[in-house]
Amino acid sequence: MKTGKFGIPGKKALFKGFGRQQSCGNGCHRNSYRTKKKQKKYYSVNKKHPSLKMQVVINQESKPIICLYFEPGHCHDFSLFKKSNLHFHPSTDSVQDSGYQGIKDYHFNSSIPKKKPKKPNVSLLEKDYNRALAQEGIVIDYVNRSLKVFKILSSRYRNCHRRYGLRCNLLSALYNYDLALRSKIQKLQF
Repeated sequence: MKTGKFGIPGKKALFKGFGRQQSCGNGCHRNSYRTKKKQKKYYSVNKKHPSLKMQVVINQESKPIICLYFEPGHCHDFSLFKKSNLHFHPSTDSVQDSGYQGIKDYHFNSSIPKKKPKKPNVSLLEKDYNRALAQEGIVIDYVNRSLKVFKILSSRYRNCHRRYGLRCNLLSALYNYDLALRSKIQKLQF
């Protein structure tokens, strides 16, 4: 850690911006053990078990993780975004999934899929928009999969809940370091 090679940029780098590149945000659940106290706080209704939730924000072009935020599992994606107090640079385009309905009030350049209205169907233009947005936003799922290579994040998290953020930050720093090494190797090969 003291070498400075293992770290993630953080919220300040997100607010400074990185040109007209896009960022993606997504919340993901990790299974957890049942606590003796405050069980309702960690219980996820969607997953039907106690969990911890992590919000990942990445740079979509070069795919490094910019920042993370953590909460107990009983938290919606948009609530997690509001609690994280993230501020995107105004010129940065961000892509989120449908769990972030209402993010336009916080960041104008955000893109979320169009929801189906109650009576009429979604038009073909809106379907094409949703499909194109899904193709852009799939990058965050690939990053989540890369983090799940580590067994501590893929299986049930059995350690202390207070240290969850520390461990996830370290694993995401390892991911960023590996990504940087791969890009250097590719540049040397060409």
